Amino acid sequence: MKLTGEKNRLTADINNFIEIENNFNDLQELAGMAEADDDEKSLDEIYTQLQELQIKVKHSELEALLCGEADGLDAFLEVHSGSGGTEAQDWAEMLLRMYTRWAEAHKYKVEYIEETIGDVAGLKSATIKIIGHNAYGWLKSESGVHRLVRISPFDSNARRHTSFASVGVYPVIDDTINIEINEADCRVDTYRASGAGGQHINKTDSAVRITHIPTGIVVQCQNDRSQFKNRDSAWKMLKARLYELEIKKREQKAEAIRESQGDNGWGYQIRSYVMQPYKMVKDLRTNAETSDVKAVLDGDIDLFLSAALADKLDVAERN
Repeated sequence: MKLTGEKNRLTADINNFIEIENNFNDLQELAGMAEADDDEKSLDEIYTQLQELQIKVKHSELEALLCGEADGLDAFLEVHSGSGGTEAQDWAEMLLRMYTRWAEAHKYKVEYIEETIGDVAGLKSATIKIIGHNAYGWLKSESGVHRLVRISPFDSNARRHTSFASVGVYPVIDDTINIEINEADCRVDTYRASGAGGQHINKTDSAVRITHIPTGIVVQCQNDRSQFKNRDSAWKMLKARLYELEIKKREQKAEAIRESQGDNGWGYQIRSYVMQPYKMVKDLRTNAETSDVKAVLDGDIDLFLSAALADKLDVAERN
């Protein structure tokens, strides 16, 4: 099964390369004909198509960097609101929407795993599963603290507020990856779910929370009415978190880099989203930025994902 999946991915990569090559050759031929006929309108159209092809080539070039052992896997994405009550909880919900929009725009499937609604608005926490080739590879750089500055819609005096939310991204591991967990090291709690799920899910102790005591990692699931199914999903999420932690440790040892996400993530701000007094989204690691805050919050985050991969390429070339 794993070999079949790898074969399909390699076939898709080869077909993508052949398609790009064929498109370039066709445009080159058309450009020669248009130039001979002095057809400026056709030349303009060909130039536009060449620019689009260049973007596709750059995307494919960056995607080729997604060669880590977990990059091709699906991803769990968690959002947790920071301190600040309703403000931070509303920001957490905005971030969850941003990632959901991004996933949908890239034809990834999104599954709801857990959601704890805020006291007034927004979310205290939420977990989704993003399904599709390279989902983890593209999104892993999003782990960290995201900062929002805006005029609060919840402040009657219309004052500017700063809110924080933490994002964590972890690979969804398959049966070919063996992660040993000592159940004696874990505490399993059940509780009544909140958020989506209807009347039954909100009135029974169907939600499951597992705490891995040695690492302090906590996972929870409430997307199913069956406590058994939620428990099974929670164990899979815990395995994913422990696997991701091991990958980070190996990267840190091999490359002497700082771990990008963990319990200390609250002190590691990766991106600022400013809506007042000016409009700007800036990544604090790569310095990628844009003034189109609305587009970013609507899921247009490719600029930042690509910049993170390009930065990785620059580091590799320097070393």
